[in-house]
Amino acid sequence: MTLNKTLLFFICLVALASCKKDDNLEVDDIPGLGGDEWVANSTDKWIYDNLTKPFNISVKYKWDPHEVSDQYILRDFVPAKEEVLIPLMESVKKVWADNYIAEKDSVFFKRYAAKFFSLFGSAIYNVSNGTKVLGIAEGGKKINLLEVNTFKTNKMAGYKASDSTQAKMAFHTVHHEAAHILHQTVLYPLEYKRINVGMYTTNWVNYTDQVARQDGFITAYSMQDPNEDFVEMVSMMLVEGRGGFNAMLASINAISEKGTTPDQARAKLRLKESIVVNYFKTVWGIDFYSLQTRVRAAVESYIY
Repeated sequence: MTLNKTLLFFICLVALASCKKDDNLEVDDIPGLGGDEWVANSTDKWIYDNLTKPFNISVKYKWDPHEVSDQYILRDFVPAKEEVLIPLMESVKKVWADNYIAEKDSVFFKRYAAKFFSLFGSAIYNVSNGTKVLGIAEGGKKINLLEVNTFKTNKMAGYKASDSTQAKMAFHTVHHEAAHILHQTVLYPLEYKRINVGMYTTNWVNYTDQVARQDGFITAYSMQDPNEDFVEMVSMMLVEGRGGFNAMLASINAISEKGTTPDQARAKLRLKESIVVNYFKTVWGIDFYSLQTRVRAAVESYIY
């Protein structure tokens, strides 16, 4: 018998000795094998009746840290509290789904809506820069909403005016990710990418929103790349409404570090606004300003 055959024979003997039929491996208590077992409750019924059945949208809120990529830091990561789930998803439906359906139709919404929401009680953080993450979209079909345990609207007990920031962040995240699906289906005009050419940066985390606006970006995150810039414009215009958007432009009152004057910054944002409005009209047949009015009215019904 050659050396290789002797070694193979020895390995086989060891394997057989290690896996005898009478060995007790005690696998019964290993969680997750064969799938989780749980009984559907009233929350699950609400999700099915209001999201899954009409729109084929599923919502996962059971604890599963593997839903989050390892590019993020899980710091004090906790599951979503069940009492928050229905108020959260009901408001998301009214601020997002109901308005697209009213402005366009249910066929459009069902075709282009994200189909899977995964909810987490706490935030996560980027490994690369330590910034907090409150929402993630994956492949245009899945949205992770984070830090939902602090979500509160004026329809929930203990609501305070300061809670409106967290509520608007959740609405902003959903509209942001929904806009990604649209532009990934049909790209916005290339003219948009030329408005701030040479000014996009991975160091956007070092800017505040107000400083970013001095160069014609609606938020600091808009500075990352043209795609994020476009969807941030869509989301901010919808959630903040026309009055809120105009107020942001009016607040630009200083020359930027790059030498952009307030008038130039406002001109950039107005051009972006017009491209967004025309894109929604020509590509999707949606009156953006009408959609904006609907969305803002829904947002105000939850935060004031």
